[in-house]
Amino acid sequence: MESVMNCADGQQPSSMANLWSNKQESSRTQKAKGGFVLVHAGAGYHSESKAKEYKHVCKKACQRAVDQLKAGALAVEAVAAALVELEDSPFTNAGMGSNLNLSGEIECDASIMDGKSLHFGAVGAISGIKNPVSVANRLLKEGQKGKLSAGRIPPCFLVGRGAHDWAVCHGIPSCPSEKMATKFSLSAYKRNKRKMELAERMDTGHSQTKKRRQSNENENGSGCLDTVGAVVVDLEGNVAAAVSSGGLAMKHPGRIGQAAHYGCGCWAENARNINSYSTAVSTSGCGEHLIRTMLARECSAAMQSEDAHQALLEAMQNKFISSPFLASEDRVLGGVIVLRCCTCVEAQSSQNIQGKLVEFLWSHTTESMCVGYMSVQDSKAKTHISRLPSGTVPGQSLAIEGGVCRLMGVTE
Repeated sequence: MESVMNCADGQQPSSMANLWSNKQESSRTQKAKGGFVLVHAGAGYHSESKAKEYKHVCKKACQRAVDQLKAGALAVEAVAAALVELEDSPFTNAGMGSNLNLSGEIECDASIMDGKSLHFGAVGAISGIKNPVSVANRLLKEGQKGKLSAGRIPPCFLVGRGAHDWAVCHGIPSCPSEKMATKFSLSAYKRNKRKMELAERMDTGHSQTKKRRQSNENENGSGCLDTVGAVVVDLEGNVAAAVSSGGLAMKHPGRIGQAAHYGCGCWAENARNINSYSTAVSTSGCGEHLIRTMLARECSAAMQSEDAHQALLEAMQNKFISSPFLASEDRVLGGVIVLRCCTCVEAQSSQNIQGKLVEFLWSHTTESMCVGYMSVQDSKAKTHISRLPSGTVPGQSLAIEGGVCRLMGVTE
């Protein structure tokens, strides 16, 4: 495990340079395909009793992406494969087992972005589709083909019934909504519905009791912010990012969170022009907070700074926790996973070894965030549940950790 760097209340450790220099590095020469994947199972609350399940699904998602990279797939295909694995888990709030809305139905959001072409695909409030990210990915691919008949612009973002019908017309099978609900999501819906009904019956004479009840619900509610996502870089330096979510529990039908919004749920951009680094970002948390701050794009832009750790720390503090767009919020809840990479060359004997230097980070203001990461050279994925430092307040403090990986290939 790389060295851990936690920052509370936006304060930088006194010896940041030493902490950063101690991060784990992986460097192996290989002639085949390469790449790196970082995934998250959401920023929210991850109980110790379910830690094993969360870590297991992150490992499976990493392996799925690495298998794609080993087979020669580009970053965008690998990131989509990772998301499908995350969506299929009953323990995540995405695809199967997603939160139910006020009407007892599942409506999902998802998006994906290709850093090479800069194309983007997204779906919002879509029902009856097992893997929403597959629809988003298909929208991205169709958009890359160019204009439709009669010069029409192909869609990159579809919602509701229109998104479902478009998916079916393009060969993506429909899945009955009742099959997408799990015992856990159904029991959570019934429990939340009882709480809402009780709160609505309470008269104003019990305002203090009501205030305490709402406080307790807020403390426990962060467990519902578990959007899933992934970022990937392939050996060619192409990056991609994706995100998928079932949204907030008991949300109003038709509500669309950050997972579907451009620049809010994910961002990916290859190095070009004045940008020295390729960057990819995926977010999680309260969708409304992430939409109003466009956090994914903000973090990506920050990664062009020399010190990635310091840049992310400042972005989370200044562009999110202390954002003027969220000045009325008592607690700002969210998390990000970020990677950036650049080309590195090392001379060894009679040949040059060229590859990619990948810096990867995660940060969150929620109680915890579950992540996993793996390179093609690794035999298995590493997982970690990051938690806020003891004594800090969720929504007002942040944790930040990360590491470095070298992806090396022989230049003939």
